[in-house]
Amino acid sequence: MKTCLLPLLLLPFCALADEPKITYTCDNGSRVDISFLSDISGRPQATLQVADETIVLPRVPTGSGALYRNGDMRLHTKGDDAILEDGKGEMRRCTRSNTPPATAQAPQPTPPTAAASSFMEITGQVSYLTRIALPPGAILSIRIQAGGRTLADQRYELNGAQVPIPFTATVDRDLIGKKARLAVTARIDVDGKPRFVSNKVYPVMASQRPQPVDIILKSAGHARIR
Repeated sequence: MKTCLLPLLLLPFCALADEPKITYTCDNGSRVDISFLSDISGRPQATLQVADETIVLPRVPTGSGALYRNGDMRLHTKGDDAILEDGKGEMRRCTRSNTPPATAQAPQPTPPTAAASSFMEITGQVSYLTRIALPPGAILSIRIQAGGRTLADQRYELNGAQVPIPFTATVDRDLIGKKARLAVTARIDVDGKPRFVSNKVYPVMASQRPQPVDIILKSAGHARIR
């Protein structure tokens, strides 16, 4: 069951037949057609055609680029780049592969232009030393921060996965200052309550480049943030 795709977001494909679409090619080999228009109230939104489903995501405020979101499902665009998260831990990195045809219609909202490679990828793994298996409903949260600001906050449904758990997070480069110190924290929740948490923040950058991060979590009852 895809809980992130709400019934109210699903529209007949025929209703979108005349809308200008931008095709994105993603790193997993898939293609996504996206229309950037506005709803009846004038609010910008992105309409995605993914396989046989049509999904509408309203635009929400963000520090840079354009962010479209409903629940945990997110589309972050910037120039020719796009990051699509399905809310269950799957992330696609996509690149625009065409330009919408010119029409006589009034200009429509489109993502801001920017140079390619607008996003920085941060990778690593999360583990803990306690010999306890995670239940199927466990959720991993990864948070990237710089100077007290949260730059990325991602959630993964683990679906029974056990440690070490690899993760990938994406940060908009324009939100990072030249001397910013990026750090990552993590936690694992079960039934909405913390089970394992970071007892410290882990630096991300080394020689101005992101490095893989190995995070060791502590039991929530014994961890103390430093």
